[in-house]
Amino acid sequence: MLAKPVNRPIQTYSMYQVGVVEMLRILLVDDHSVVRAGIRQILQEADFSVDISEAADAASALKMIRQQDWDLVLLDIRLPDRSGVELLKLIKADKAKLPVLILSTYPESQYAVRLIHGGAAGYLSKDADDEEILRAVKIAAKGKRYLSNEVAELLANHISRGVQDEKMDCLHETLSDREYQVFLELAIGSGPNVIADKLNVSAKTITTHRARILQKMSFTNNAEIVLYANRHDLIN
Repeated sequence: MLAKPVNRPIQTYSMYQVGVVEMLRILLVDDHSVVRAGIRQILQEADFSVDISEAADAASALKMIRQQDWDLVLLDIRLPDRSGVELLKLIKADKAKLPVLILSTYPESQYAVRLIHGGAAGYLSKDADDEEILRAVKIAAKGKRYLSNEVAELLANHISRGVQDEKMDCLHETLSDREYQVFLELAIGSGPNVIADKLNVSAKTITTHRARILQKMSFTNNAEIVLYANRHDLIN
């Protein structure tokens, strides 16, 4: 005799709980339309559904983030009106739990550790293959942190150096985000006017930042900045 069926409430699971990614609402922030189109194509060919919106500058991105709910932000570092480093801080101030995955042309050695510590869900080079980008998107959208092999090694080395000799090996970490941007530009030989154009500030402001960098790091000239940056693999 068949047992009498028991009426039980239907248990539901989120897509994330069963390992499937539901429709992801992704905001893609990059000032190059060609790059946005390429990333959009990669995402649209994934084995999960995406709803992608785009922003070409920090101001537009921040407005969209404040007005709508998102599952993930894909963020470039270099934007025309405000750096991605600064925008990440603003995003985290408004929506601390919103995952932000960095996609950049800058090498991992320059920004990855700083941005991960600043709350980024991961850091990927735009040269990463499609599979890695999609894997990072899936992981970050679940609220987890994606660490590529390169970034994981950088974090491990960072911790190791901090334990061994924090004062000598981590001087660049005493710099503010803006000072660090200027530091990297100085390290590759960029002049004040060039840096000012890149960061959308005046050359006088860059001169002021340079003075603060030299003071904080106890350096006397740009040559010492270049030497330090090379020794710590902060530039290619």
